[in-house]
Amino acid sequence: MSHLARGSRYSRRFTPFQISDSTVPFKANAARRHRIPKQRHRVTNWAEYDAALRQRGSLTVWFSEEAIAAWRAEPRRTRGGQPHYSALAIRTALTLRAVFRLALRQTEGLIGSILQLLGLDLAVPDHSTLSRRAETLEMPRPVSRTGPVHLLVDSTGLRLGGPGEWLVEKHGTRRRRSWRKLHIGVDAETGQILASELTPHDVDDSSQVEPLLDQISIPLASLIGDGAYDQAGVYDTVALRHPEADVIIPPRSTAVLSEDGEAAPIQRDRHLQGIAEHGRIGWQKQSGYTRRALVETSISRLKRVIGDALRSRINRRRGTEIAIVVQTLNRMLEFGYPKSVRIA
Repeated sequence: MSHLARGSRYSRRFTPFQISDSTVPFKANAARRHRIPKQRHRVTNWAEYDAALRQRGSLTVWFSEEAIAAWRAEPRRTRGGQPHYSALAIRTALTLRAVFRLALRQTEGLIGSILQLLGLDLAVPDHSTLSRRAETLEMPRPVSRTGPVHLLVDSTGLRLGGPGEWLVEKHGTRRRRSWRKLHIGVDAETGQILASELTPHDVDDSSQVEPLLDQISIPLASLIGDGAYDQAGVYDTVALRHPEADVIIPPRSTAVLSEDGEAAPIQRDRHLQGIAEHGRIGWQKQSGYTRRALVETSISRLKRVIGDALRSRINRRRGTEIAIVVQTLNRMLEFGYPKSVRIA
């Protein structure tokens, strides 16, 4: 590696990042945050959580008796060819692919070996069938708990196929890496992902609040998002669908009260008044905005368990891939999740 390459990598890694006047409350005191000690937590249900982590890797969980019993497709009574595999069989194969981060051919090999070890006389879907059926596969929507839900919304980027990080760093690239944006809505109580939407990378976060709410049939207690959702359209969309729901979004640093803010304040006006009275950090604790960190935990879980890239090359198949990922992560949370308490 040349001196120039080493110098450029050094400058990219160590150049300080200047944070300007941010609209996100926890970055308001960014210049002093290095003096604040990091919080410490202790997991109170470690035995249950440890068993849940081991169960996530068990084949008996994902390749269940239900999937084996419904492996063959029901006879088709309309015109056209007869399908060999049920939708449940395809979902089972694609779930194993997501859990163990396999390519389609390796998924075919894994399914074949499982059927052989179990002594089952079932056909193995080939990689072409898995790829084709993923384009039209219907996925069940996540099942929500009963009662009003506190919905946490956020977005993250997922890479598409392309050169690896090592090749980009060593040889560079002539074009930018392509990626897509994943918008999710998370239940603050259970951590379950209740809604998801995959869009191009240049789509505004606030524009996806309505598609996310379309996927949720139970009442909403509150919607919590960061400063990117501070738009009048978000408040109007939530008020139209869930009039009793609170919208907890930090106003921008330059925000002012509405025309009737003093006499008849709307939710955003009340947020501004709370910030003026208690400060941004005080408002953050008082309003319940601190729960928004849980959606970032869900995003971190998704990228650590499943990965930060999309393997499919067609948009409709990418949508199925995201639905499989959401269903898989929700299933893992059903096994058990850590319950922690702050100790320092």
